[in-house]
Amino acid sequence: MASSSELNSPIVAELEAAHRWKTSQYFVTERPWLDLYGVRVSPVAAYGSVSNKPSIDPALIHRTLPDELLHEIFARMPPYYLGRAACVCRKWRYAIRNPVFWRITCLKAWQLSGVVYNYKVLHSKYEGSWRKMWLLRPRLRTDGIYVSRNTYIRAGIAEWTVSNPVHLVCYYRYIKFFPSGRFLYKNSSQKLKDVAKFMNFRASKAESIYRGQYTLTDDKVEAALLYPGTRPTVLRIRLRVRGTTAGANNRMDLVSLVTSGVNVNEANHEEDMLDVVEGWEDDETHNPDVPAVSHNRGMTPFVFVPFEEVETSVVNLPVDKMDFFVPDY
Repeated sequence: MASSSELNSPIVAELEAAHRWKTSQYFVTERPWLDLYGVRVSPVAAYGSVSNKPSIDPALIHRTLPDELLHEIFARMPPYYLGRAACVCRKWRYAIRNPVFWRITCLKAWQLSGVVYNYKVLHSKYEGSWRKMWLLRPRLRTDGIYVSRNTYIRAGIAEWTVSNPVHLVCYYRYIKFFPSGRFLYKNSSQKLKDVAKFMNFRASKAESIYRGQYTLTDDKVEAALLYPGTRPTVLRIRLRVRGTTAGANNRMDLVSLVTSGVNVNEANHEEDMLDVVEGWEDDETHNPDVPAVSHNRGMTPFVFVPFEEVETSVVNLPVDKMDFFVPDY
């Protein structure tokens, strides 16, 4: 049986070779965890590579950062950061093609569908590729906020003038989705950078942020929420998800927007309002004082804004610099 010094000799040789690389100004870390395997773990070709030869990358980060730790880092990355990391080098691109990363991401994104159904969809539509499923299957993004910017003209009143002024009013619809099937909704004239900080479940209703429930079937979204008060009203929203590029899912078309009245018993099920209104007709109302209204204004498509772009998004521009906003089709 080989002695401990013989097992560690390859590690020592590797560290000495790293020092000969004229990298004395950098700190070369040791890898003592390799002793747990009893033998040195040789670097293997990256996942997806056609070569069977061990890959020895001359880059310093690859010589000091072992493959097993790189795998753990990638496993904890959000999916869109994985896409960015794949552009760094060829080794990272091959490593990120490992289906383990995309399986975790897909099962989390479509957790409402269930694991069994997701596996059926994977093999029936996407040839067993989790990465292909992530790019092509419609989904709702949870790493930002969907924003719909709407404007309308309102006539003003001015004294001692021949003509009355005209005001251009701008308001926004904000929706933030969560993987659990819940979402937050706010209708306000405030800018995105001012609203984003309040879009969480801890925010009180004093901020006019309402919570609701949604379902996703293919690219169609059914959502409902309750406006409480003396005359409780339910807001039913139908949306269609699309994207400007494959896997973006950064646009939502507002198909229909209906408000209806609910009775007292139905108003007590605020957290399950989508189940309450399931099967309702568009003109159906359960409170004669609140008739059903199908809205045809303020139907501008939603644009997705990631959290890191909230402060710099063009949606924050004032009316005098952007009197209307047309999404990039």
